[in-house]
Amino acid sequence: MEYMQQLFGDFFGSEWGPALFVLTKNTLLIIAIILPLMLAVAYLTFAERKIIAFMQMRVGPNRVTFFGIPWLGGWAQPIADAVKAVMKEILIPSGANKSLFVLAPVLTFAPALAAWAVVPFSPEVVLADINAGLLYILAMTSMGVYGVIIAGWASNSKYAFLGAMRSAAQVVSYELAMGFALVCVLMMSQSLNLGDIVKGQQGGSFVNWYLIPLFPMFLVYFISGVAETNRAPFDVAEGESEIVAGFHVEYSGMAFTVFFLAEYSNMILVATLASLIFLGGWLPPVDIAPFTMVSGFIWLLLKIAFLLFCFLWFRATFPRYRYDQIMRLGWKVFIPITLVWILLLGLVMQLPLSFRNAFPLNLWFH
Repeated sequence: MEYMQQLFGDFFGSEWGPALFVLTKNTLLIIAIILPLMLAVAYLTFAERKIIAFMQMRVGPNRVTFFGIPWLGGWAQPIADAVKAVMKEILIPSGANKSLFVLAPVLTFAPALAAWAVVPFSPEVVLADINAGLLYILAMTSMGVYGVIIAGWASNSKYAFLGAMRSAAQVVSYELAMGFALVCVLMMSQSLNLGDIVKGQQGGSFVNWYLIPLFPMFLVYFISGVAETNRAPFDVAEGESEIVAGFHVEYSGMAFTVFFLAEYSNMILVATLASLIFLGGWLPPVDIAPFTMVSGFIWLLLKIAFLLFCFLWFRATFPRYRYDQIMRLGWKVFIPITLVWILLLGLVMQLPLSFRNAFPLNLWFH
């Protein structure tokens, strides 16, 4: 890396060289994050269709294949879907506000991508290792709701506007519960840096993960994540049986696909964050061979895959909540639980040092 920096300095001069080197490095890192993410989104849709089909005793996508290879039947389905979506026309309703109608998908998708800037994939691999990483992610994820509101309003459709209002109210309600759950993690780790939060869970086994002392907060965070991404059973914003398809009812072609990409990117982000702050990130469950022989990045991927499987499992299992039940769960159940837990954690932190250094508190309070 230093050799490359020196090469840039020699080629572009001492004034422009370092700046162009940083720009090139960051651009390559962004591409290295976004390309696998887009591939993961594409194959998450395939996994969803296959897993739900299996749970419902069906086959799922099994026709579209690569180069006519029979045993890869269905694996080219996401690629075929993407090509079809790109080739479709983007229809703009005559009564719609054209500029806002086109801007809305971008406003939803951009924050979903921007949030990945501070996510560490291993102790060394992170695009922007900032100390306010957790705060930045909260800010980015809550910005997606603006795109949803604008999409509902700009469509000039009753159904789209109803869906947008529902979605906005739901996201704001569960954002609070998520934020409070993250405050508990912040209190335990004494840091907003995601890398430091993972390091705070080191200690030799899964007993040191924040999942154990903050298990109710993990459930609150994960269920709030499901609600915030408008996934079943919290998908009233796009309740097909009531309001057609929610806020993106008037969208077609690539504009609709961008909303779709944002939803699945947010799902992967919620699963990644839950893995990092509650499940020890890249740390193995037990710090002995053969667990330590597996790369930390693989452990992180396995934890993310399990949580994403839970997203799909919920969709296949639970019926849709009624809108008032969703609001009640957020305001009257989750937020009070998180506030009580913050209070309890605050009391534990005020205990004398001798108490916190005794078993079992010494497992989590370093």
